[in-house]
Amino acid sequence: MTEQAPRLIDTAALERALEEFAKARDWEQFHSPKNLAMALTGEVGELVELFQWLTEAQSRDAMKDPALAMRIQEEIADVMLYLVRMASVLKVDLDGAVRDKLEKNSAKYPAQ
Repeated sequence: MTEQAPRLIDTAALERALEEFAKARDWEQFHSPKNLAMALTGEVGELVELFQWLTEAQSRDAMKDPALAMRIQEEIADVMLYLVRMASVLKVDLDGAVRDKLEKNSAKYPAQ
């Protein structure tokens, strides 16, 4: 018997919450992979916009400004919500996908 590694990402509860949220509003009809990818891209764009004209130093200190920190937090949450919803609709196991990608990245970029 092989020992299973602990999950890196467990989105089951969030996936259920997002599904219930969409069902209650009859939004499932709009949650095609194409639409979710476009919405995700829009939210990433809104996150990028918050950092667009900051210097490197300002970007590192962005969370020190309470108003900016709140906006960053909200956009990161939006990105996460759309990403998890898209993975759920496509039946992508995020934990498995992340593990596979980390393994590929380790082989591609070995520590020197």
